[in-house]
Amino acid sequence: MSSGTRMRVASRGLCNGIRADKVHYHRSMPLQFDNRFLRALPGDPSDSRHSRQVHGAMWSHVAPTPVRSPRLIAHASDVAALLGLDAAEVQDESFVGALAGNALLPGMTAYATVYGGHQFGNWAGQLGDGRAILLGETVNDRGERFELQLKGAGPTPYSRRADGRAVLRSSIREFLCSEAMHHLGIPSTRALSLVLTGEQVERDMFYDGNADMEPGAIVCRVAPSFLRFGHFEIFASRGESELLRRLIDFTISSYFPQYTDLVDDERILAWFGEVCERTATLIAEWMRVGFVHGVMNTDNMSILGLTIDYGPYGWIDNFDPGWTPNTTDAQGRRYCFGRQPGVAQWNLARLADALATLDLPVDALERELNRYQRRYTLEITRVYANKFGLDQWRDQEGDIVDAAFQWMAASGVDMTTFFRALAQADSADDLAHTFYGEVRWHDAREAVTHWFIRYQRAVNAPGAPSKHARVARMSAANPVYVLRNYLAQEAIDLAHEGDYSRIAQLLDVLRQPYCVQPGREHFSGKRPDWALNKPGCSMLSCSS
Repeated sequence: MSSGTRMRVASRGLCNGIRADKVHYHRSMPLQFDNRFLRALPGDPSDSRHSRQVHGAMWSHVAPTPVRSPRLIAHASDVAALLGLDAAEVQDESFVGALAGNALLPGMTAYATVYGGHQFGNWAGQLGDGRAILLGETVNDRGERFELQLKGAGPTPYSRRADGRAVLRSSIREFLCSEAMHHLGIPSTRALSLVLTGEQVERDMFYDGNADMEPGAIVCRVAPSFLRFGHFEIFASRGESELLRRLIDFTISSYFPQYTDLVDDERILAWFGEVCERTATLIAEWMRVGFVHGVMNTDNMSILGLTIDYGPYGWIDNFDPGWTPNTTDAQGRRYCFGRQPGVAQWNLARLADALATLDLPVDALERELNRYQRRYTLEITRVYANKFGLDQWRDQEGDIVDAAFQWMAASGVDMTTFFRALAQADSADDLAHTFYGEVRWHDAREAVTHWFIRYQRAVNAPGAPSKHARVARMSAANPVYVLRNYLAQEAIDLAHEGDYSRIAQLLDVLRQPYCVQPGREHFSGKRPDWALNKPGCSMLSCSS
């Protein structure tokens, strides 16, 4: 073994975990780190991992907790390529050790950040990275920057009473969904790897007193930044105005450089308006594909307009604007599908409240906040025009869309298969197979037939694009494959038996969600009856 191929994992006896200067590695990885967040912003002077309130700092040094026998069971090759890594490098023993939290590669610095948030409409105070540990910011050969973050790598000062770990089922869901959303064309954090820890984690899936031991796992998440609305809210809530300004300055200079030449209030207001517009575009894209986040707290809202934190998410099967995948939200349905646009605006208003503590003009903040509604109206109009193949958006087109959603909600039609079928349909009967059962189709047939006649008149009006052009447009807006909860659960059930092949298969299918893939019909079908009430398919919690 050459001098450059040594590796020594830090002892479990270290009270604060792994020290980068005490670890050696098999070989160097082509990852260059430039941890500007740590350089620019103040850190916690304490290295203790115990749960506590952290004031006057934006981050805390915290090492991942090593695991017994890490095993890489899946990785996203295109995310690896984005970072400048090939398959052999991702699978290298030393790199797998880093992905499991057992070692730090040269340049990595492990830390967790502090933030607050409004949860289910109420201020929750300090939250922070409770089971997420950042490894630093890497710069690829094109100068693109990405933060690497381990989810499930052990406790941090922000874990409160939790263990900082994650189970295999939730990790599979996060790994697959991150990549599914990206390939759907929706802004999202990414997932590099899925590592089995070889250890068991205790979880009470539905918080009903039925805790069980489950396999532990760690996902390596990748994003330009994991900054959330809550990062700004926490300093405003504590009156730490200097820290809030420093964070805003860092955010604008690092991720919104187009506003750096503006001065003082103008710069912050322009940046906030951009955040509002990015958020509006994101939510319109969620609505396009039928995605429901499930827990849209302000601490789960990305300042870059990315989908972040995949917990009790889901895709609409039978079209229901009131559906939520989150059992915690089942009574109030605050975060149901149809309320997501309004919740996003409410969350932005809470961010505006935080900025107002810097004595920014309230009327100016309200003006920038209004950019959300204007942008959302433009984006959702574009989205629906593409989904229905409507050439121009006029009042009558809006009536056709509204009428469709009314009978869709009343009749239990499958959202994904309906829109794919609509592109090729020559009659209402061509849509029958998209309904959940013959009875529902029979009851809805008359209403659907009347609607379809109106719809055909609109798409075939004089001057409208050809059917070929319309079908191409609709096919680009309406996916064949989405990560339905039952598909994820099938992969989870197999993984619990030691078979990880379905994870790779799903990942491959979801890379081309708009293209029909012969032989993969199983992944494009409606939700089967057995999945209607099965845990993990229709019933999820924040532990899922």
